Amino acid sequence: MTVDLKTREIKPLRHTYAHVAQYIGGDKTASRYQEGTMGVQSSVNFHYRPTWDPEHELFDASRTAIQMSNWYVLKDPRQFYYASWTMTRARQQDAMESNFEFVESRGLIDLISAEVRQQALSVLVPLRHAAWGANMNNSQICATGYGAAFTAPAMFHAMDNLGVAQYLTRLALAMSGPDLLDEAKQAWLIDPAWQPLRRYVEDTLVLEDPVELFMAQNLALDGLLYPLIYGTFIDDHIALKGGSAVAMLTAFMPEWHDESSRWVDAVVKTMAAESEDNKALLTHWLRNWEEQAASALLPIAEMALPGTGRVALDDARQQLRVRLGKSGISL
Repeated sequence: MTVDLKTREIKPLRHTYAHVAQYIGGDKTASRYQEGTMGVQSSVNFHYRPTWDPEHELFDASRTAIQMSNWYVLKDPRQFYYASWTMTRARQQDAMESNFEFVESRGLIDLISAEVRQQALSVLVPLRHAAWGANMNNSQICATGYGAAFTAPAMFHAMDNLGVAQYLTRLALAMSGPDLLDEAKQAWLIDPAWQPLRRYVEDTLVLEDPVELFMAQNLALDGLLYPLIYGTFIDDHIALKGGSAVAMLTAFMPEWHDESSRWVDAVVKTMAAESEDNKALLTHWLRNWEEQAASALLPIAEMALPGTGRVALDDARQQLRVRLGKSGISL
């Protein structure tokens, strides 16, 4: 007996959803990122304006002074939607778990001198409060921003910052103990060196324009803090003094910052290219907040790198200017 198998091609009536097709130029096969992002923003049929902000609709593009003809052009170059983001972070979490296991199983923390350990912890652990502020700020960007292409990555960014805070907490527990967390909190609250940065974080918590908040947090502050602390301080200072274990336990931070900077830069570049008014406003915001961020970080830089802190901060500012050169705005 023979079995004759035949195949039959079933041609799909359409290749993607209608609300996606209008943003990608017709009935084309859409990527998972496009289907999870394009046309998702609610824009009509709101029942009432929010009682806490009756001047605006529940989702309202006018909450920012930035004007965009199409908010979906703010594409994430990483193509992150929920599944791709969680899979990426899961791989990084596995790598960090391996790092912690390697450091702890081989007693590498005990090989760090008391002086270097104290210096690392005094700088790093209070920064978990700054990371928590970044979590809240990006949650606010998601809440009051417009367009899923802009707000969805902001929510991912918020949760990433929560992860940074948790890694710093775990670092403190691994290298010292729970008492250090209380000491770091007190330093954040009362130590004069930390008050300018604390004030910066608290000032951004009350910003109403979501794009200005984006510039103040994700570009101005993080654009200086991460190269300064996780680049110069950890890689070029602590690691060279026998603290390579600290670099392993904070490996996620510089890797994440390099990756997320692609999204931040893409947003700024696209907004600035939309109009001269956008470009002028973004430049004004950046100049204002970058100057404040540099002033806020100067005491931390001098505490972390005695004698060379100001030079290291100037280098971080120069690195930010190089980044901005591709974004259409400058300082």
